[in-house]
Amino acid sequence: MSSVRALALGALMIVGVAGVSAAQSAAPKADSSHRRGGQMRAGREGGREFGRDLNLTDAQKAQVKTIRAKYQPRNEALRNQAKPFMEAARAAHQKGDTVAARTNMEKARQVMQGGQSIRTQENAEIRAILTPDQQAKFDARQKKMAERGKGEHKGWGRKGKTAPAAKS
Repeated sequence: MSSVRALALGALMIVGVAGVSAAQSAAPKADSSHRRGGQMRAGREGGREFGRDLNLTDAQKAQVKTIRAKYQPRNEALRNQAKPFMEAARAAHQKGDTVAARTNMEKARQVMQGGQSIRTQENAEIRAILTPDQQAKFDARQKKMAERGKGEHKGWGRKGKTAPAAKS
């Protein structure tokens, strides 16, 4: 009788360990390059090294780092100004108040647009340290990012999809 109990206990332990092991391996891995909602961080390469496709020299990498550090406080100040509007928009959206959510998102967008001249200056300084080939790649990337940013967002989480048709 005790051997049956031991066998049953052993089988239960194996099943338990297998279940825990499967649960751990099935857990989603965190990816620091994505924000909530799966959107990549615009303008900062989603956490990847800047200019990896530009083949920067070590000296150029150091210069880019210096330029970024110079503009970082200004960019941070803009994000801090927009943060209350973003939080209010998120709260309104969670309550189902789409009008307030859109209004607050527009206010945040206006604050961030105010920093466009800062980003233009930063990009001009970075571009100045690049070779002509690197400048061409940099310009192509900037153009691609600008085109991607011009697309109208049709609502929260529905990029590119049209809104459902209203019933008559």
